[in-house]
Amino acid sequence: MYARHILPMLAAALLIAAAVVFFIVPRATGFDGSTPAAASLTKAGLPETDTRPRANFNNAAVISREADGHYWTSADVQGTDIRFMVDTGASIVALTLRDAQRIGLKPSELEFDNEIRTAGGVTQGAYVILEDVRIGRVEMENVSAMVLKEGLEQSLLGMSFLGELYSYEFKGDTLIIRQ
Repeated sequence: MYARHILPMLAAALLIAAAVVFFIVPRATGFDGSTPAAASLTKAGLPETDTRPRANFNNAAVISREADGHYWTSADVQGTDIRFMVDTGASIVALTLRDAQRIGLKPSELEFDNEIRTAGGVTQGAYVILEDVRIGRVEMENVSAMVLKEGLEQSLLGMSFLGELYSYEFKGDTLIIRQ
């Protein structure tokens, strides 16, 4: 009779001990048995062992929405000021033929061997690498771009630039980009 009461209590104690070992011990020592990562924090309050990429908020730019509803910005492309419309739907930075010439590219030396589908139809594009593109304090090197032979009225700042950023976010009438 005594064993009938002790056995359920021992089983319950064993379950509690297993839960402590399974749930609490790994969090206190780290899953690899090391000391807690949270024991040593950086100034930002993150564990020193945190390897996530961090933004340098000194390298940010703010782009305003204009009256036409689009976000427009000026960018220094290889030393030349180019006006871009931000286009998150464009997979690559797209340059008009005129803007490509302004940064020193020669149409006769470009290979327009890529079929490009735009909202205006199909055109030919030449793949290029832009050495540097800077918007405010945000600067990217070796940005993939396409020079469109025709059918593009303004250059587009596409995802080959935006996708390399630490972040970009729309807040009201502003777009904040961070490197």
